[in-house]
Amino acid sequence: MKRRSAALLATAATAILVTACGSDGTDTESGSASGEGAFPATVTTKFGDVTIESQPERVAALGWGDAETALALGVQPVGASDWLAFGGDGVGPWAEGLYTSPPEIIATMEPSYEMLAALTPDLILDTKSSGDVPRFESLSNIATTVGVPEGSDAYLTSLDDQVTSVATALGVPEKGRELLSQIDADFARAASENPEFTGKTVTVAAYTSDGWGAYVVGDSRVDFLTELGFVNNPQVEATETDNFFIPISEENLNILDADLLVVLPIYMPTEDVTNNVLFQQIPAVKDGRFLVLDSDSDISAAFSTNSALSVPFAIDELVPLLADRVR
Repeated sequence: MKRRSAALLATAATAILVTACGSDGTDTESGSASGEGAFPATVTTKFGDVTIESQPERVAALGWGDAETALALGVQPVGASDWLAFGGDGVGPWAEGLYTSPPEIIATMEPSYEMLAALTPDLILDTKSSGDVPRFESLSNIATTVGVPEGSDAYLTSLDDQVTSVATALGVPEKGRELLSQIDADFARAASENPEFTGKTVTVAAYTSDGWGAYVVGDSRVDFLTELGFVNNPQVEATETDNFFIPISEENLNILDADLLVVLPIYMPTEDVTNNVLFQQIPAVKDGRFLVLDSDSDISAAFSTNSALSVPFAIDELVPLLADRVR
């Protein structure tokens, strides 16, 4: 199963759209997995094979969701990036309390390489990021770097690939497989408990200062819903794009109509969506088959983060809201 994750970046929503596992066998105080692990370990990336010769002792997690993935696998990064500006340890509430020592927070799109080097990491995780060569080379000059997986590109790393890459790099591939198996089971349970989702069309839309748009298959939010049995809006899918997001003019908002419409206001008040006269004319909105997720809500953040820790939280919290609106 593929659940692809596209970045709805806290600092770049316009620019690019624009479990917790126990400490079983893990030295969480030092931020590294104890024991010999599966080393040497090789991870295949967009930039070629990367080999980790021995157990990492100091891990920096810079990619979208990389820190939460490491935490889910029992490793506490010494440095991490806070993509959704959570503050504190830089992770969502679903990961609260998993750090015993807070990480150094590193900037997201333009990290301070000097600050990162000062942490003396021996492994850098950057599996879900811009995927550009200069960034990878700069990180690799500091420490062994596991970048975007082979076959992925900017912010389009699937949850499966992210967990597999990180688990391999940390020497705990079996933990990674167990984690993914549990997430698969969570999706299967939610789908079986809500058979009315199967075959219903869905649109996942965003509203930003630049206007409206909708996500295509390959984006984590859409793929989250298709895991539950929904089918992405055929009109959206029929639109040619090289991206994971298509812009939609206000005059064409009816393209958003589907059996279920989910809207994400990004740094915009929810009222700017719900009070929009043209939005109110969409049949799904008239019929109450829509859901607007406040941009500052934990549910919206979990839905967008698409990490090994946030997905179970989103299943538990978002699915009942969807079920209330499906007719």
